[in-house]
Amino acid sequence: MTSVRIATRGSAQARTQATAVADLLRASHRGLNVELIFVDTTGDQRQDVPLHTIGGQGVFVKEVQAAVLAGRADIAVHSAKDLPSTPAEGLVIAAFGERRDPRDVLVGRSLADLDQGATVATGSVRRRSQLMAIRPDLHFVELRGNIPTRLEKIPVDGSIVMAAAALEILGWSDRVSEYIDVQVMVPAVGQGCVAIECREDDQQTQDILHAIDHALSRRAVEHERAFLAELGSGCSLPVGAYDDGSTMLVYLASDDAVQHHFASIATGHISSHDDLLHASRSAARTARDAVAG
Repeated sequence: MTSVRIATRGSAQARTQATAVADLLRASHRGLNVELIFVDTTGDQRQDVPLHTIGGQGVFVKEVQAAVLAGRADIAVHSAKDLPSTPAEGLVIAAFGERRDPRDVLVGRSLADLDQGATVATGSVRRRSQLMAIRPDLHFVELRGNIPTRLEKIPVDGSIVMAAAALEILGWSDRVSEYIDVQVMVPAVGQGCVAIECREDDQQTQDILHAIDHALSRRAVEHERAFLAELGSGCSLPVGAYDDGSTMLVYLASDDAVQHHFASIATGHISSHDDLLHASRSAARTARDAVAG
Protein backbone atom coordinates (compact mmCIF):
# COMPACT_ATOMS: atom_id res chain seq x y z
CA MET A 1 0.00 0.00 0.00
CA THR A 2 1.57 3.27 -1.12
CA SER A 3 -1.16 5.81 -0.38
CA VAL A 4 -3.90 6.48 2.16
CA ARG A 5 -6.79 8.95 2.01
CA ILE A 6 -7.97 10.39 5.33
CA ALA A 7 -11.49 11.81 5.64
CA THR A 8 -12.23 14.30 8.40
CA ARG A 9 -14.27 17.38 9.17
CA GLY A 10 -13.04 20.73 7.92
CA SER A 11 -12.84 22.54 11.26
CA ALA A 12 -9.46 23.76 12.49
CA GLN A 13 -9.45 21.17 15.28
CA ALA A 14 -10.34 18.30 12.94
CA ARG A 15 -7.75 19.36 10.37
CA THR A 16 -5.05 19.53 13.04
CA GLN A 17 -6.01 16.10 14.41
CA ALA A 18 -6.00 14.53 10.95
CA THR A 19 -2.66 16.12 10.12
CA ALA A 20 -1.18 14.63 13.30
CA VAL A 21 -2.49 11.19 12.28
CA ALA A 22 -1.02 11.67 8.80
CA ASP A 23 2.36 12.52 10.33
CA LEU A 24 2.26 9.37 12.48
CA LEU A 25 1.44 7.23 9.46
CA ARG A 26 4.26 8.72 7.40
CA ALA A 27 6.69 8.18 10.28
CA SER A 28 5.67 4.54 10.79
CA HIS A 29 5.43 3.68 7.07
CA ARG A 30 8.18 5.41 5.12
CA GLY A 31 7.22 6.41 1.61
CA LEU A 32 3.49 6.34 2.34
CA ASN A 33 1.59 9.10 0.57
CA VAL A 34 -1.21 10.55 2.73
CA GLU A 35 -4.02 12.75 1.39
CA LEU A 36 -6.56 14.65 3.51
CA ILE A 37 -10.19 14.87 2.36
CA PHE A 38 -12.44 17.35 4.15
CA VAL A 39 -16.11 16.57 4.66
CA ASP A 40 -18.95 18.86 5.76
CA THR A 41 -21.15 17.21 8.41
CA THR A 42 -24.68 17.82 9.67
CA GLY A 43 -23.26 19.17 12.91
CA ASP A 44 -21.19 21.70 10.97
CA GLN A 45 -24.13 22.76 8.82
CA ARG A 46 -26.67 23.13 11.65
CA GLN A 47 -24.98 25.43 14.15
CA ASP A 48 -28.08 27.47 14.91
CA VAL A 49 -29.81 24.81 17.04
CA PRO A 50 -28.87 22.70 20.10
CA LEU A 51 -27.09 19.43 19.30
CA HIS A 52 -29.69 17.21 20.95
CA THR A 53 -32.40 18.58 18.62
CA ILE A 54 -30.58 17.35 15.49
CA GLY A 55 -29.63 13.89 16.68
CA GLY A 56 -26.96 14.30 19.34
CA GLN A 57 -24.13 11.82 18.80
CA GLY A 58 -23.32 11.02 15.20
CA VAL A 59 -24.00 14.45 13.71
CA PHE A 60 -20.26 15.15 13.41
CA VAL A 61 -19.25 11.75 12.02
CA LYS A 62 -21.90 10.22 9.73
CA GLU A 63 -20.84 12.00 6.54
CA VAL A 64 -17.16 11.31 7.27
CA GLN A 65 -17.94 7.62 7.77
CA ALA A 66 -19.99 7.61 4.56
CA ALA A 67 -16.95 8.83 2.61
CA VAL A 68 -14.99 5.78 3.79
CA LEU A 69 -17.84 3.33 3.17
CA ALA A 70 -18.30 4.73 -0.35
CA GLY A 71 -14.60 4.29 -1.12
CA ARG A 72 -13.84 8.00 -1.43
CA ALA A 73 -11.45 7.67 1.54
CA ASP A 74 -9.64 4.86 3.32
CA ILE A 75 -9.61 6.23 6.87
CA ALA A 76 -11.92 8.41 8.98
CA VAL A 77 -10.44 10.49 11.80
CA HIS A 78 -12.82 11.65 14.55
CA SER A 79 -12.83 13.06 18.04
CA ALA A 80 -13.70 9.87 19.94
CA LYS A 81 -16.35 11.67 22.00
CA ASP A 82 -18.33 12.35 18.81
CA LEU A 83 -18.69 8.66 17.92
CA PRO A 84 -21.96 6.92 18.81
CA SER A 85 -21.53 4.02 21.21
CA THR A 86 -22.91 1.62 18.59
CA PRO A 87 -20.29 0.85 15.91
CA ALA A 88 -21.13 1.86 12.35
CA GLU A 89 -21.93 -1.14 10.16
CA GLY A 90 -19.01 -1.96 7.88
CA LEU A 91 -16.46 0.06 9.87
CA VAL A 92 -14.04 -0.75 12.67
CA ILE A 93 -12.07 1.50 15.02
CA ALA A 94 -8.61 0.32 14.00
CA ALA A 95 -6.63 2.77 16.14
CA PHE A 96 -6.91 5.28 18.95
CA GLY A 97 -4.48 8.16 19.26
CA GLU A 98 -2.70 8.90 22.52
CA ARG A 99 -5.15 10.70 24.75
CA ARG A 100 -4.68 14.40 25.49
CA ASP A 101 -5.95 16.19 28.60
CA PRO A 102 -9.48 14.81 29.15
CA ARG A 103 -10.69 17.62 31.42
CA ASP A 104 -13.25 20.32 30.79
CA VAL A 105 -12.17 23.93 31.20
CA LEU A 106 -13.66 27.34 31.78
CA VAL A 107 -12.71 30.22 29.52
CA GLY A 108 -13.64 33.60 30.94
CA ARG A 109 -14.02 33.53 34.70
CA SER A 110 -13.16 30.67 37.04
CA LEU A 111 -15.88 29.01 39.12
CA ALA A 112 -14.83 30.91 42.23
CA ASP A 113 -14.91 34.22 40.34
CA LEU A 114 -18.35 33.72 38.80
CA ASP A 115 -20.81 36.01 40.58
CA GLN A 116 -24.21 34.84 41.78
CA GLY A 117 -26.40 34.34 38.72
CA ALA A 118 -23.51 34.70 36.26
CA THR A 119 -23.98 33.40 32.71
CA VAL A 120 -22.22 30.24 31.52
CA ALA A 121 -22.44 29.16 27.89
CA THR A 122 -22.29 25.50 26.88
CA GLY A 123 -23.96 23.26 24.32
CA SER A 124 -23.45 20.14 26.44
CA VAL A 125 -26.18 18.78 28.69
CA ARG A 126 -23.48 16.83 30.57
CA ARG A 127 -21.54 19.98 31.44
CA ARG A 128 -24.66 21.93 32.29
CA SER A 129 -26.02 19.22 34.57
CA GLN A 130 -22.80 18.82 36.55
CA LEU A 131 -22.28 22.57 36.94
CA MET A 132 -25.89 22.99 38.07
CA ALA A 133 -25.26 20.44 40.81
CA ILE A 134 -22.51 22.58 42.36
CA ARG A 135 -23.66 26.06 41.27
CA PRO A 136 -27.46 26.05 40.90
CA ASP A 137 -27.43 29.84 40.85
CA LEU A 138 -25.73 30.04 37.45
CA HIS A 139 -27.64 31.02 34.30
CA PHE A 140 -26.95 28.74 31.33
CA VAL A 141 -27.21 29.63 27.65
CA GLU A 142 -26.66 27.54 24.52
CA LEU A 143 -23.25 27.59 22.81
CA ARG A 144 -22.51 26.19 19.33
CA GLY A 145 -19.90 26.78 16.65
CA ASN A 146 -16.28 25.93 15.99
CA ILE A 147 -13.59 26.79 18.53
CA PRO A 148 -12.79 30.34 17.29
CA THR A 149 -16.51 31.16 17.11
CA ARG A 150 -17.11 29.92 20.65
CA LEU A 151 -14.21 31.95 21.98
CA GLU A 152 -15.93 35.05 20.59
CA LYS A 153 -19.09 34.27 22.59
CA ILE A 154 -17.78 34.50 26.16
CA PRO A 155 -20.58 36.17 28.18
CA VAL A 156 -19.80 39.43 29.95
CA ASP A 157 -18.59 38.55 33.47
CA GLY A 158 -19.29 34.89 32.63
CA SER A 159 -17.61 31.87 31.08
CA ILE A 160 -17.84 29.23 28.40
CA VAL A 161 -17.11 25.54 28.99
CA MET A 162 -14.89 23.66 26.55
CA ALA A 163 -12.70 20.58 26.29
CA ALA A 164 -9.11 21.19 27.35
CA ALA A 165 -7.91 19.04 24.45
CA ALA A 166 -9.63 21.24 21.86
CA LEU A 167 -7.69 24.29 22.98
CA GLU A 168 -4.48 22.30 23.43
CA ILE A 169 -4.63 20.98 19.86
CA LEU A 170 -4.89 24.52 18.50
CA GLY A 171 -2.21 25.92 20.79
CA TRP A 172 -4.67 28.07 22.73
CA SER A 173 -4.32 26.63 26.23
CA ASP A 174 -3.36 30.10 27.46
CA ARG A 175 -7.05 31.04 27.15
CA VAL A 176 -8.02 28.65 29.97
CA SER A 177 -9.24 30.28 33.19
CA GLU A 178 -9.72 27.03 35.10
CA TYR A 179 -9.17 23.32 34.53
CA ILE A 180 -12.10 21.52 36.15
CA ASP A 181 -11.04 18.43 38.08
CA VAL A 182 -12.50 15.17 36.76
CA GLN A 183 -13.94 14.50 40.22
CA VAL A 184 -15.97 17.71 39.87
CA MET A 185 -16.95 17.32 36.22
CA VAL A 186 -16.66 13.82 34.77
CA PRO A 187 -15.56 14.15 31.12
CA ALA A 188 -17.46 12.90 28.10
CA VAL A 189 -16.77 9.35 26.95
CA GLY A 190 -13.57 9.42 24.89
CA GLN A 191 -12.91 13.12 25.49
CA GLY A 192 -9.37 14.10 24.52
CA CYS A 193 -8.83 11.05 22.30
CA VAL A 194 -8.85 10.58 18.53
CA ALA A 195 -10.55 7.52 17.02
CA ILE A 196 -9.49 6.25 13.60
CA GLU A 197 -11.88 4.10 11.56
CA CYS A 198 -11.50 2.11 8.37
CA ARG A 199 -13.57 -0.44 6.49
CA GLU A 200 -14.05 -3.74 8.26
CA ASP A 201 -13.03 -5.66 5.14
CA ASP A 202 -9.91 -3.55 4.50
CA GLN A 203 -7.29 -5.62 6.30
CA GLN A 204 -4.37 -3.82 4.65
CA THR A 205 -5.42 -0.45 6.07
CA GLN A 206 -6.16 -2.02 9.44
CA ASP A 207 -2.61 -3.38 9.55
CA ILE A 208 -1.20 0.06 8.79
CA LEU A 209 -3.30 1.65 11.52
CA HIS A 210 -2.42 -0.94 14.15
CA ALA A 211 1.13 0.45 14.10
CA ILE A 212 -0.10 3.79 15.50
CA ASP A 213 -2.72 2.42 17.91
CA HIS A 214 -2.15 3.65 21.50
CA ALA A 215 -2.95 0.62 23.66
CA LEU A 216 -3.55 2.43 26.98
CA SER A 217 -5.88 4.95 25.37
CA ARG A 218 -7.76 2.16 23.59
CA ARG A 219 -8.25 0.27 26.86
CA ALA A 220 -9.63 3.33 28.62
CA VAL A 221 -11.90 4.57 25.85
CA GLU A 222 -13.31 1.13 25.05
CA HIS A 223 -14.13 0.78 28.75
CA GLU A 224 -15.93 4.14 28.72
CA ARG A 225 -17.75 3.33 25.48
CA ALA A 226 -19.03 0.07 26.96
CA PHE A 227 -20.58 2.08 29.81
CA LEU A 228 -22.30 4.38 27.31
CA ALA A 229 -23.43 1.51 25.10
CA GLU A 230 -25.10 -0.24 28.03
CA LEU A 231 -27.07 2.93 28.77
CA GLY A 232 -28.11 3.13 25.15
CA SER A 233 -27.68 6.90 25.21
CA GLY A 234 -25.93 9.73 23.44
CA CYS A 235 -25.51 13.47 23.84
CA SER A 236 -29.16 13.96 24.86
CA LEU A 237 -28.55 12.34 28.26
CA PRO A 238 -26.25 13.93 30.88
CA VAL A 239 -23.65 11.17 31.02
CA GLY A 240 -19.89 11.05 31.53
CA ALA A 241 -17.26 8.37 32.03
CA TYR A 242 -13.51 8.59 32.42
CA ASP A 243 -11.01 5.78 33.02
CA ASP A 244 -7.47 6.85 33.98
CA GLY A 245 -6.14 3.30 33.93
CA SER A 246 -6.70 2.59 37.61
CA THR A 247 -10.16 4.04 38.29
CA MET A 248 -13.20 4.79 36.20
CA LEU A 249 -15.42 7.69 37.19
CA VAL A 250 -18.99 7.60 35.93
CA TYR A 251 -21.75 10.19 36.02
CA LEU A 252 -25.40 10.01 35.02
CA ALA A 253 -28.29 12.39 35.59
CA SER A 254 -31.96 12.42 34.76
CA ASP A 255 -33.15 14.56 31.87
CA ASP A 256 -34.36 17.22 34.29
CA ALA A 257 -31.01 17.11 36.18
CA VAL A 258 -32.84 16.42 39.45
CA GLN A 259 -31.39 12.95 40.02
CA HIS A 260 -27.59 12.61 39.90
CA HIS A 261 -25.43 9.50 40.17
CA PHE A 262 -21.64 9.58 40.60
CA ALA A 263 -19.48 6.52 41.18
CA SER A 264 -15.82 5.53 41.24
CA ILE A 265 -14.90 2.01 40.10
CA ALA A 266 -11.46 0.43 40.55
CA THR A 267 -10.24 -0.91 37.19
CA GLY A 268 -6.46 -1.12 37.46
CA HIS A 269 -6.54 -4.71 38.74
CA ILE A 270 -8.66 -5.95 35.83
CA SER A 271 -6.48 -7.52 33.13
CA SER A 272 -9.10 -9.33 31.07
CA HIS A 273 -10.72 -7.27 28.32
CA ASP A 274 -14.03 -9.09 28.76
CA ASP A 275 -13.97 -8.52 32.53
CA LEU A 276 -13.30 -4.83 31.94
CA LEU A 277 -16.31 -4.52 29.65
CA HIS A 278 -18.43 -6.47 32.14
CA ALA A 279 -17.47 -3.97 34.88
CA SER A 280 -18.50 -1.09 32.62
CA ARG A 281 -21.88 -2.60 31.84
CA SER A 282 -22.52 -3.39 35.48
CA ALA A 283 -21.68 0.21 36.42
CA ALA A 284 -24.09 1.46 33.77
CA ARG A 285 -26.95 -0.66 35.07
CA THR A 286 -26.31 0.57 38.61
CA ALA A 287 -26.26 4.18 37.42
CA ARG A 288 -29.47 3.77 35.43
CA ASP A 289 -31.28 2.23 38.39
CA ALA A 290 -30.04 4.97 40.74
CA VAL A 291 -31.28 7.77 38.48
CA ALA A 292 -34.58 6.02 37.77
CA GLY A 293 -35.17 5.54 41.49
